[in-house]
Amino acid sequence: MNFEIKEISSKRDKIRFIKSQALFYENDPNFVPPLISDRYKLIDTEKNPFYKHSELKLFMAYDNSGTILGRIAGIINYNHNKTHNDKAGFFGFFESVYHLDVAKKLFEAVENWLYKKGFDTVLGPENPSMNDEVGLLIDGFDSPPVIMMPYNPKYYIHLIEGSGYTKAKDLYAYLLEPHTFTSEKMLRLLDLIRQRYQVTIREVDFSNKKNFWRDVEILKDIYNSAWVPNWGFVKWTDEEFNYIAKDLKLIAEPKLALIAEVKGKVAGFGLALPNINECLIYNKSGSTLGALYHILTKKKKVQFVRIIALGVKPEFQKSGIDSVLYYELGTRGVQLGYRFGEASWVLEDNEMMNKGLTSTMQAKVYKTYRIYQKKLS
Repeated sequence: MNFEIKEISSKRDKIRFIKSQALFYENDPNFVPPLISDRYKLIDTEKNPFYKHSELKLFMAYDNSGTILGRIAGIINYNHNKTHNDKAGFFGFFESVYHLDVAKKLFEAVENWLYKKGFDTVLGPENPSMNDEVGLLIDGFDSPPVIMMPYNPKYYIHLIEGSGYTKAKDLYAYLLEPHTFTSEKMLRLLDLIRQRYQVTIREVDFSNKKNFWRDVEILKDIYNSAWVPNWGFVKWTDEEFNYIAKDLKLIAEPKLALIAEVKGKVAGFGLALPNINECLIYNKSGSTLGALYHILTKKKKVQFVRIIALGVKPEFQKSGIDSVLYYELGTRGVQLGYRFGEASWVLEDNEMMNKGLTSTMQAKVYKTYRIYQKKLS
């Protein structure tokens, strides 16, 4: 096959980069077309605050007729390097036809760029960071992804591993069903935790602008302290956290944004989002107006919520407060009419979260994602 790899940088080419994703999912019933505007925010090096400490390089593969065969991004996250004292760069936004030569050349473009910059390892996929979409789906191809989770053809496993990449870390998505966390034993355990630690739960205040941003500061503080031990974790900057908070506020359900307190002291938080992917799957064009139409007309049919973040401050970890938050999110979700929950993603070696979900909440892993790595030489 004759083809070439081109570096792109213009806004017009970036839009083409984004829209090209649909080419690789024709007739795939589980593909959820992303919003073009949302995708652009992820690669907007001028407005996205992530790029105040990071770099992005985009590449596309074309055949002789100009047909797009694949795409990839090279990413440098200097805050990651400062945090972990390493020389790791990243790849993301990978898409390709089922042709190993095309995939290899796309990866080589990223690898060569990173190597020239002094990096010795490539990790990915991260789109563009661990705080965004991350991982390659390797198990659980029988259903569409939930909100802000990736999806890909199964053959991408072959393309990535055939390009010399090996497993770095697996991430789990858990399925939660109401009957799994409402047993008498479970309820007694939660009552004991609540009484022992005097746990109270309150909702993030969406009704008052001043209070909302006060609560955002609380969530950021918990997030940046609770996740520190996790593999690959990098703290949000203030600008990054506020940037994502503005977006999530548009789709969040206030009853599913919770702060836990112990004797009046902030201890943790849990955030679940309605799975609007169940609406967006019909928005084939990826337009914002189309998305609004499908959300307005189909929102009542949404079955899932995704527990997108749940963290407990270090001094309150191993107290069971995480289970209280999971239970509160689950029961409130049921009251709102949702039938299922997904808790994702959870690192395979995050013992506290995995134990809480499997032992206490009786949840089951139903999708697995993988971050790959490759040493450069």
